[in-house]
Amino acid sequence: MFTHLSERLPELVEALWETATMVGIATASALLLGLPLGTLMYLSRRGGLREHAALCAAVNSVVNLIRSFPFLILLVALIPVTRFLLGTSLGTVAASVPLAVAAVAYYSRLSEQSLLEVDAGVIEAATALGATVREILFKVVFVEALPGLLLGLTISIVSFISYSTLAGAVGGGGIGDFAIRYGYYRFETDVMVTTMAIIAVIVQAVQFGGGRLSRRFDKR
Repeated sequence: MFTHLSERLPELVEALWETATMVGIATASALLLGLPLGTLMYLSRRGGLREHAALCAAVNSVVNLIRSFPFLILLVALIPVTRFLLGTSLGTVAASVPLAVAAVAYYSRLSEQSLLEVDAGVIEAATALGATVREILFKVVFVEALPGLLLGLTISIVSFISYSTLAGAVGGGGIGDFAIRYGYYRFETDVMVTTMAIIAVIVQAVQFGGGRLSRRFDKR
């Protein structure tokens, strides 16, 4: 039953590394750019700590625009941008560019929602004590929102794994491309079943780890 799998094992390991690379870049982009962007939307919204209607509307429009496109369309649409930045539109790193863009937009919205869930009474109390906006943000809002931010990141990573399976459309490789090339096109059922099982295990591990970490920091 596993005749084909034993032959494809080196390529499977390489595909897993490619997926890990893409998801790693997307996750880093989500944290380094998505979280600040979500924070900016939170601060500049109506009634926010740094209300700025025009800025909030502009950022929201960009985030909503990116999130409105199915990832495969975004993947193809950003090929010129990827080629401009990297000199090529093929390969794992190249496929990570549109994935990073989608990751930033996706997590910025989730992080904004997590920040909005912080009890307004806690913020009012900190304001009454004379705390600055910076102190409120880092010592109150982020601390209170940490469980939600971690849970949102967990959900995002699972989505990034799903998005990475489309990377084969631009020669990005990855576990999804591996499954389609061998499990679907060549009818190697053992490869397809094994690949599906590996993806399921990875997703479950991410979901379990992220959920447990989120509950650990939850004060409620």
